[in-house]
Amino acid sequence: MLPTRSQVLQACRGTVGDHPLLTAVHELTVLHERRSTAAAETTREIDEYRAREVRDIDRWVAARLPVPRGGAYLHTETVGAILDRLAQFTACAYAALAEESDWDLWFAWERLAELAVGYEDLVEELTTGRRRLPSRC
Repeated sequence: MLPTRSQVLQACRGTVGDHPLLTAVHELTVLHERRSTAAAETTREIDEYRAREVRDIDRWVAARLPVPRGGAYLHTETVGAILDRLAQFTACAYAALAEESDWDLWFAWERLAELAVGYEDLVEELTTGRRRLPSRC
């Protein structure tokens, strides 16, 4: 039901497929790329669009997740928020390829890899009912 870590990372770079979350995460990555070079007056518009994408992801996920067990641990972020950060970290990691600093490049890719593993762990815990997501507002 939820895409794998590999599928999400591929979608961030343009290989989307049929899954609606992969389409959304690709769009989020494009928005983060645009935001990094946008004029200050357009960043608000980009952020508003990102917020709508995150909300739509969260609604899609909430409608499809199994009911968590009574003692399921609460996760601190929604799936939409995590996918938005994966999109942001992907945009940053690819931008770091053009930079001079090896440290910035290593840090950007390390941060992306750690969050991707965390996403994969969360998907497994959500599908088995051991973890639940925060309530939406």
